[in-house]
Amino acid sequence: MSAMGLHYKVVETSSVTDDKLTELINEKVAEGWRFEGIQFAMRDGSKRPAMAFVLFTREGTEPGEE
Repeated sequence: MSAMGLHYKVVETSSVTDDKLTELINEKVAEGWRFEGIQFAMRDGSKRPAMAFVLFTREGTEPGEE
């Protein structure tokens, strides 16, 4: 028997547009994940992020742990 707990998911994307981030967040939330935040990685000499790490959590057991 597996213990239930908090699970984390980090999704990395190099397409840092509002449309892509919205799509990614909506997709994972529909799968039962809770959106926690976004961390951006910046390029040197640019105001535009090079990539984003989108953070999610979910309680319960993960598939294959039962």
